[in-house]
Amino acid sequence: MSVFGKLFGGGGKGGKGPSPQDAIQKLRDTEQMLAKKQDFLEKKIDQELITAKKNGTKNKRAALQALKRKKRYENQLTQIDGTLSTIEFQREALENANTNTEVLKNMGFAAKAMKAAHENMDIDKVDDLMQDITEQQELAQEISDAISKPVGFGEEFDEISQRLGCSYQELDKNLLEIGGTEDAHLPNVPSTSLPSRPAKEDEDEDDMDDLQRWAMEAM
Repeated sequence: MSVFGKLFGGGGKGGKGPSPQDAIQKLRDTEQMLAKKQDFLEKKIDQELITAKKNGTKNKRAALQALKRKKRYENQLTQIDGTLSTIEFQREALENANTNTEVLKNMGFAAKAMKAAHENMDIDKVDDLMQDITEQQELAQEISDAISKPVGFGEEFDEISQRLGCSYQELDKNLLEIGGTEDAHLPNVPSTSLPSRPAKEDEDEDDMDDLQRWAMEAM
């Protein structure tokens, strides 16, 4: 028979043992009972000590009997102290075992819940889903890059620079070197004045203007 069976009267095979909560409560009740017995014995020890001192010179026999009773009470008190230590240790161990049982029970409940949550999940489907998400993200990045890419003159200039085998900066530098003004030789301005238009040509133009004006008035 186990220790719990001996302590709480548990049966043999087929007998249902006490629950941890019931056993813990009984141990606490026992502790309280022994604590009360301790208080009683301590009071009795104090009384016997007073009796021994009072009869120390008058009645040595009574004083001796009081000291013997005091010694017996002290032995009982020592035994109760040891019993309380054992019961306290047993109660703490039972409380820890009960706590571990509850923890394991809750962990098992959580494990079942997790299993139920993953029951309809397929790792292959998860991999396919993550692959689709990655592809869509890459496609979105390509679209963003295409939208933000400069069009028009920028593309033409890129094509020109690629054909020439130089970059923007190098092409600008070459154009500046070609268009430099320090080495350019321009023709000199003539020092003589240009001949004026003949007066006869001016008169002919005035006559033509008069004829056109007259024709308009006649109409």
